[in-house]
Order: sequence, then structure tokens, then C-alpha cells
Amino acid sequence: MKNLEGLINQAKLAYYNGKPFMSDEAYDRLESQLGTRDSIVGHNIDPRQARWSHAFPMYSLQKAYSIDEYPNYGDSPVTVTPKLDGAAVSLQYIRGELSLALTRGDGKQGLDITDNMRVLIPRYIPTTDHRILQITGEVVAPATIKNSRNYAAGALSLHDSKEFRQRNLTFIAYGVQPYPTKDFIDDMTFLNDCGFETIIDSDYPQFPHDGEVWRVIANAEFEKLGHTAHHPRGAFAKKVRQEGVVTKLLDVVWQVGKSGNVSPVGILEPVNIGGATVSRATLHNIAIIEDLGLEIGCMVEVIRAGEIIPQIVARVD
Repeated sequence: MKNLEGLINQAKLAYYNGKPFMSDEAYDRLESQLGTRDSIVGHNIDPRQARWSHAFPMYSLQKAYSIDEYPNYGDSPVTVTPKLDGAAVSLQYIRGELSLALTRGDGKQGLDITDNMRVLIPRYIPTTDHRILQITGEVVAPATIKNSRNYAAGALSLHDSKEFRQRNLTFIAYGVQPYPTKDFIDDMTFLNDCGFETIIDSDYPQFPHDGEVWRVIANAEFEKLGHTAHHPRGAFAKKVRQEGVVTKLLDVVWQVGKSGNVSPVGILEPVNIGGATVSRATLHNIAIIEDLGLEIGCMVEVIRAGEIIPQIVARVD
């Protein structure tokens, strides 16, 4: 299990750095096996990098793939918005002036990206009764760009603001604390009035998205439901589980990547997935083999992550 924990932490770090090496689907399945769905948000930041604290924690979202997994909100009205697939960012305004912009990091602390974010967001916003406002949202690239999430996340670490400006990125706001109004929709109207594009009014089909976010509208009810260490109970991400294809694992071979890392590859009985014949699938790490209980000759479920990379996600016999 420790090997699997290490692999999950590596996957988190790669994801938040814009260089994921496994699909969301594969990651969620591994996390479910380990029982870490309520664990730390984001990833641990390299201690050699300067860290700054978010004014309010940046939580993740509970994922639900079927109606049986939906939280029960009773009669509370909810709003449904697209779940954007970009890089999460927090903005801190002090008395109406932009003070700090941070990457999500581990949900408590992130890296300073203020200089880059100045080109995407208002520098000043109307003041409120609160000294500090934290606005959260997603930096996204057009969906027409290949690996658009990686493109957006990688841009945040650029040291040349001129190059960052040329990336054609957009910041879309989806949260503000302390709440300026009594409900989520009015909060988004407040952010519109401040000059932000929000998740309510964005032209989201042009941006990458990978599901829906369901949220209790009334802020008081949302807070009453509370939080785990990982996610708020008043919201969840509705996602569609990618259907896999079953085939036989014929062998496991080892390959050396460009970086010199050695990783296992599953040799499969050829199978058609989405119009492509697949005979090899990445296994990432020995921990995958151990924790999925894979053996030569066993039947496995295979998906094409992002409709590109074949991955073994489960043993099915």
C-alpha cells in the first residue's frame, strides 16, 4: 500500500504541475482502492519553493459517477455548472486592490503567480465590508489547443509575463469568500459587476470541461453542511465513468523512457477501443501491478485516457 500511496502522490504532483501521467479515471479508481478520497487536497509543494497561504482553504470536490453516489440535499435548491478542466487559482484582494495570486498547491498554500495573473484579471474591485476577499476560479485555455489543461497549468509557472500574455488564457471565477451575498448565483453577479467572467455566464463550450458541479445555492445551507478535510459537503462533481474494454494480459515488459525512468508496459491481446486497435497499455509503476493484482493471463479492463493513451484500470476475473 505504501507503494500505491507514493504513486498517488506522484500523480497529484504531476497533475498540478500540468504534466499528468495517468487519466482522472485511473487516478480515481486507485484512490478508491486506497481509501484516500477524503485525504489531502492537491499536492505537497516543493519545500525549496516559496509558499504563501490562501486566505481560505481551497477544497477539492467529491466525485460522483452514478446517481447512487449523489449526496442527498433534500429540498435545498442546487445550481449546476460545468466543471472546467484547467488550473485552479486563488486571488486575494485587500481593500479592493489585488494583493496576491496563488496556485492551488496543497489547498492551504500555493505558489505566487501574481505577476502573470495581472494580465487576466481586474487589478481593482469595489470594496466591501470585508478587508480581504478571496476569489477562486480556473485558468483555462481554448479546448482547441492540444493538452489544453497542461498548456494552461504550465503557463502559470512562466517567468516571462510577455510570453504568458501570448498564451491566450482566460480566468473564470467560480467562488468568493467571505460571501458578499446570501446565495451562489448572486455571488457570481457580484463578481460580474467586479469585471470577472464567471462560471454562470462563461461561454464554457469553448473551454475544456470534464463534468458538472452541483452546488447548494444558499450559502448558509452550504456552510451548514460543513466540510471534510478534502471537500465541502454542499457540492460535488458529477462525472461520467469512461467505459472500458475487457481483454487478456499476455505479458509485462519494461521500457526505458526519455528521462531514463524504467516503467512496466502491459502486452495485451489486441482489442478495438474507440476505433483503434490496442495491444499495449501503460502500467506506470510496479505499485499498479501489485495493487490491481495483475498476473500474466488474467483478464483486464482497458480504457484510452483522454481517448489517446491506453491504460489498464482493473482486473475483472
